[in-house]
Amino acid sequence: MTAHHTLWDDVLHNEQVIQEVAALAVDTALLEGVLMRTKEDTNSSDVVSYAPFTLLPSVIPSTVFEQAYAVQQDFNLLVDTISQNVEFLEHALASTIKADDFTAQLFKIYKQVLKEGLAQSVFLGINRSDYMVDRGAGSTPALKQIEINTIAASFGGLTSRTTAVHRHILNVLGKSKEASKLLDNNPARGIALGIVKAWELYGSARAVVMFIVEDVQRNIFDQRCIENEVWTRNIRVIRRQFKDVFEKASLDNDRRLYMEGQEVAVVYYRNGYMPANYNQQNWEARLLIERSKAVKCPDIATQLAGTKKVQQELSQPGALEHLLSNHAEAVARIRATFAGLYSLDLGKEGDEMAAVAIADPERFVLKPQREGGGNNLYGEELKQLLERIKDSPERTSYILMDKIVPQPSMNYLLRAQSPLKISECISELGVFGVYVRQGKDIVVNKHVGHLLRTKAVEHADGGVAAGVAVLDTPYII
Repeated sequence: MTAHHTLWDDVLHNEQVIQEVAALAVDTALLEGVLMRTKEDTNSSDVVSYAPFTLLPSVIPSTVFEQAYAVQQDFNLLVDTISQNVEFLEHALASTIKADDFTAQLFKIYKQVLKEGLAQSVFLGINRSDYMVDRGAGSTPALKQIEINTIAASFGGLTSRTTAVHRHILNVLGKSKEASKLLDNNPARGIALGIVKAWELYGSARAVVMFIVEDVQRNIFDQRCIENEVWTRNIRVIRRQFKDVFEKASLDNDRRLYMEGQEVAVVYYRNGYMPANYNQQNWEARLLIERSKAVKCPDIATQLAGTKKVQQELSQPGALEHLLSNHAEAVARIRATFAGLYSLDLGKEGDEMAAVAIADPERFVLKPQREGGGNNLYGEELKQLLERIKDSPERTSYILMDKIVPQPSMNYLLRAQSPLKISECISELGVFGVYVRQGKDIVVNKHVGHLLRTKAVEHADGGVAAGVAVLDTPYII
């Protein structure tokens, strides 16, 4: 499909127009608040720059776009179901927790909290399911899931402000008809409303919402978009790090969580998804929060439900059917988005898959149990690592996935202090989902918007925060 090449062709190769419009686009992004702190000064907002973005929107076929939206409530239901299924999580992660310390540590907290009995009765999920459009087998575009993020799913804030930038660019280029076709998109509001609903159900008017954040915060404006939406409902938001929780938080006899004397209704994690986020104190802080009555987003079971190993287990025959036994249509919609996923557990099946991948590394992606982008291995690197660990238990901390082959398109990726040049690009579409459960009842289950990220084809892996992908807006055809 070459629609993209024809769609913006008149602009893409007109250098003078590109120079003018790129300068205007950057100013528009700054005006709209598509912002990040700089690499030089990661913790100060005295000097900021624009978050990287594409000059023009990227084409997404309407069939796959609608499919991604239609399946999001099914994925919300699935994640929530897994989080309540101890037996499934224990079975799915049995081999991983032997080989991966980080997952093992999360699992240990999970088991301890279960043993004590959950104090929490309201559950909030803010997920983002990410896809690529595969053009592998035929010319028909197929939506294939890359992963589902169940903790700290980011860019709901900045993507809410990116559409206006692209709309303005298209208007300036004399493409007002195309500009009017860009869909409104405000995940920040939808995410905030999920937090607000959880706060309401917690039922304490004086309680606060606590964002758990990292010590280095380049992406603070993305978080502020959500935070400010919560404040507009007169709910107090505080931002704290794990070390603050370790030093100043406590539980009362009812296991209510207090931070510096303020009761905490909702804990929203924008940190805590990778090993570097933890030391001994931080693990203790995480345990304290998990033991509390506060609504955690996510609670530890939901974080475990988002691991790559669980994703691979779900692709096994019968797994979805067992988990969602009363939802046959949901199972069919979910399964239609799966790419091939393979276990590397020790044993005959894992041995065979390792051998296949070593023989033909270009067919696969090797994924560790990590969030945050930039961790996957491809091609020669994949082959070398598998050859090194093929007979070791270490290989069980990875899964293999079929490599998705998207259709590239041409665009300009605008980045501060980077030369303006045309790039061959591929895109990844994410859909944000929010659900709230009280006891056994799902009170909210919806999709709340989308995120399109685009990167140059030479970068196999990595997201916006990792400095590889840039923000984009889908142009639906």
